[in-house]
Amino acid sequence: MKNLTFQYPAWFIVFCVLLGLVYAFTLYYRDRSFREHGARLNLLLGGLRFFTVTLLSSLLLSPLLKSSVIDTKKPIIVLAQDASQSVAAEMDEAEQRAYLNQLDNLSQELSQEYELVEYAFGNSVREGIDTVMNDKVTNISNLLTDLYDLYSNQNLGAVILASDGIYNEGSNPVYASTRLSAPIYTIALGDTTPKRDVVIKRVFHNRIAYLGDRFSIQVDVAAQNYNGANTNVTVYKVVDENRQQLQQVPLQINRGDFFETKELILDASESGVQRYRVVVGALEGEASRANNVKDIFVDILDARQKILILANAPHPDLTALRQSIINNKNYQVTIAYADDFQGNLAAFDFVIFHQLPSRNHDIAGILNQLDKNNTSRFFIVGAQTNLSRFNQLQPLLNIVGDGRNTNEVQARVAPQFNLFNMEERVVNNLPNFAPLTAPFGEFQASPNASVMLYQRIGKVDTRYPLLVLGSDNGTKTGVLAAEGIWKWRLFDYLQHENHELFNELLGKTVQYVSLKEDKRRFRVNISKNILDENEAVYFDAELYNDSYELINDPDVSIVITNSEGNEFAYTFNKTNQGYTLNAGTLPVGNYNFRASVKVNGEELDYNGQFSVQPIQLELYETTADHALLGLLSEKYGGRLLYPEDLSSLPQLIAERGTVKPVIYETTKTRSVINLKWIFFLLLLLLTVEWFFRRYFGSY
Repeated sequence: MKNLTFQYPAWFIVFCVLLGLVYAFTLYYRDRSFREHGARLNLLLGGLRFFTVTLLSSLLLSPLLKSSVIDTKKPIIVLAQDASQSVAAEMDEAEQRAYLNQLDNLSQELSQEYELVEYAFGNSVREGIDTVMNDKVTNISNLLTDLYDLYSNQNLGAVILASDGIYNEGSNPVYASTRLSAPIYTIALGDTTPKRDVVIKRVFHNRIAYLGDRFSIQVDVAAQNYNGANTNVTVYKVVDENRQQLQQVPLQINRGDFFETKELILDASESGVQRYRVVVGALEGEASRANNVKDIFVDILDARQKILILANAPHPDLTALRQSIINNKNYQVTIAYADDFQGNLAAFDFVIFHQLPSRNHDIAGILNQLDKNNTSRFFIVGAQTNLSRFNQLQPLLNIVGDGRNTNEVQARVAPQFNLFNMEERVVNNLPNFAPLTAPFGEFQASPNASVMLYQRIGKVDTRYPLLVLGSDNGTKTGVLAAEGIWKWRLFDYLQHENHELFNELLGKTVQYVSLKEDKRRFRVNISKNILDENEAVYFDAELYNDSYELINDPDVSIVITNSEGNEFAYTFNKTNQGYTLNAGTLPVGNYNFRASVKVNGEELDYNGQFSVQPIQLELYETTADHALLGLLSEKYGGRLLYPEDLSSLPQLIAERGTVKPVIYETTKTRSVINLKWIFFLLLLLLTVEWFFRRYFGSY
């Protein structure tokens, strides 16, 4: 529907018409140029001029053309299919084909009335229904979160979720924090009948151990319908598919529904990534023997950095620092206080000074001992810091203030900082973190300091440094010019229910300052030493010239070798600052790699190793959990159905009466003067008038 409106009163058109009449009358009423051709020619020419002037003057009233567009949006129906191995394990090929045909018929019927969107979920959530169900994990809560993010502000009519109810990753979907506004109809797949089976439910172990230490693994074993049976739990060390038995403990199954945890202590006798296999002896008549075996990988390190947190007095920052740092198993943290510290400083690789030097404790002697060993250090400034003495003991940051007054400051990442890369989400979220307490005064970073964070005071972004990093005579040093980082850790948990952002920020800062300088000109870093079989293997490489400047002109190649001696060759991609490689996913096993590059006739290489561990989660829970699906449907106002009920789903959805289309009306307004045909109409009127005037002998 269209209508015409004016930005001035519509009756002003009368003046436009009068103007056209006056103009045409004045021009042609007394004009004798066309007398011999009769009065009709004057009347025609006057009419053309009348329409032209009237139309032109009407455009001065700024007429607007309004049009309304009505769009009907069908309700969205989401059909999500569990594509995990546990679902496929309960169907033979014919049953699976019949079920998928039923699902396809349902999709076609729903598509006629609704906007149908199909998803498969398991390792991840992706569009489309997978006909091959081989995902090795199931995360139902991740599906609900993704659906909420995508459709919470759209006309979501219903969610149809087909699953066996078994989840082995993520939180319980019944208690998911996101709540969809649409009913969930669950299709219960799988078998709820407990099978006769012995299963390794879980194996708890450290991913990292240290050479010479002993470490424990805890094995959760469950058994169904094997009361009175006896078997063993055995741990093997696996090297190139050869097994060496390390330990064996007996297992007595004393009830029909059996569960027990066995703890085994192993020696970390060899460095590197070690593969261990936990095996529960098979019993006659088991439903599956694949879940009697579990492989684990442990990275045995031959060194661990020792970190000392030396404080002026107890403070919540100390616990926040320790809890974050020990997330990295390469670090061992000790907390001490300046008034009673008697330890050996030479035993520590890195020292964090919290509010030191203070008015009561001068740490000049401690720093002299650290200088002898070239030990890195990090200062955290607070209300108890002696600022004048602090300025003398480190060269990176000068603070002019009395220390008695403070400011509440937030952090802003310095755009020019390039000592290491931070994840984008850290950069984006950090300015919203709770404010720290910094001394009131003037802050000046030295020329050889790299500012990582600036201070934001209130709503003002200042150039006052908050966190600076640098080096003094080859010794790495860092300064955080504020106290209260415990609030950052707490705020991160309140916002995201984890400490990942805080640990990322502090972890990379500690890693940079504490890391001994690596003078190798060619280095290769791998994303992880132990990867799951569904994870891609990523490498990064850096190459330096003789002047220790970063270059990436020559090509870098890498050869990955598996335990059987098979080699896989790759070439790195070049980036702005170095090299990167995505080697994709690799089969389970231990791997060695050798990266090499040739620079000015000199060949440089770098060797390393990593392991890919299997994901066996889907093998350890074979009994479907339809009770969970029922609770999920009840929570969202849907129903629990079975595959044979699929044909009734469209009717159930229609009977709710709430799944209806939404009508959107959009009004568009545009100025008439912008219409191209108006221009051509005016041009036509003037051209015709001019043609007749010339044709009949006038101008």
